[in-house]
Amino acid sequence: MSHPHSPDHCASAVNSLYCGEDASEVVQQDADTWISSYHQSPSPSTIPSPPSDKNTITKLIDSESQFMPFPDYLHRCRHRSIDTTARQDSINWILKVHAHYAFRPLTALLSVNYFDRFLSSYSLPENGWPYQILSVACLSLAAKMEEPDVPLLLDLQVLEPGFIFEPKNIQKMELRVMAYLNWRLRSVTPFDYLDYFISKLPSCSSTNPDNFSRLLKDSSDLILNTTRVIDFLGFTPSTVAAAAAISAAGKSYDTIPWEAGDGQFFHERVNKEMVRSCHQLMEEYLIDTCPLSRHKVLAAEASVEPASPVGVLDAAAACGSCDTRSENPISASSQAPETEPIVKRLRSSASDVQEP
Repeated sequence: MSHPHSPDHCASAVNSLYCGEDASEVVQQDADTWISSYHQSPSPSTIPSPPSDKNTITKLIDSESQFMPFPDYLHRCRHRSIDTTARQDSINWILKVHAHYAFRPLTALLSVNYFDRFLSSYSLPENGWPYQILSVACLSLAAKMEEPDVPLLLDLQVLEPGFIFEPKNIQKMELRVMAYLNWRLRSVTPFDYLDYFISKLPSCSSTNPDNFSRLLKDSSDLILNTTRVIDFLGFTPSTVAAAAAISAAGKSYDTIPWEAGDGQFFHERVNKEMVRSCHQLMEEYLIDTCPLSRHKVLAAEASVEPASPVGVLDAAAACGSCDTRSENPISASSQAPETEPIVKRLRSSASDVQEP
């Protein structure tokens, strides 16, 4: 039996959204079969050796823009042509379900990546259920890419989703999403850079694996929390990874020896001014204003840190200050014209663009 609020009762609206026959023309297999065959080669989470050489990092940087939302997406979020309230609700739900099933951290990051990339190329009606079915489809796809055990589609719809969808409709939406993403599901994410960037930090010693593991976990926590702040959409995955590594190490941006080694500290293709802006945003928002931030907890020595990235996500999903920026007055830099670079606008947030 369908949920009382199920949009399955609105068949014509559903069909106009995902147009299953369009996606079918792109591929003759269904989503589950296609992803199963895709797993014949190792996924990012199962590759035994992380990138450790400069050439590999260069190739990742060369391709990372292909796995980002369209360039005007952040502008549209800020100017309310994207329903950012619905986006925020969708991401909150994804993170809660991710924590509920103890999925891998990369699953959450991929879910939001698919969500934003689709939303940057396809306009959804401004009401609840289209965003909800997109959320379910993106989380399902990410889980199929990364998880050894994936819940049934009905079981995935937990924690007060608002709407319950029949599996066949979710599968149609999955095909729609994959078609709009050009079947590029193995995205380049900040996680791809972390091992290499952390190894460059002065505080990271190869003789101290515990310190490396701590920095890796702290950086991962920061990266996961960026998914709920629209400002980070303006930064490339390599920039987010570099900024997270610096913040996790407790370093000031100005203490990094940027000209050391072969020309640039992390990599010559990593823009240090963009890293400065991203690092500042992390310090001001994810660390300074979130009471459940691991870094703030460590500084206060007043609470027990979550046992895993799943615990961090669960805490973040319950933290109101992670949804919106602090109530401090907006700085002059945030009022710069849209034609100015992203580095000039650091304080816009989900709360700045939500519908009244």
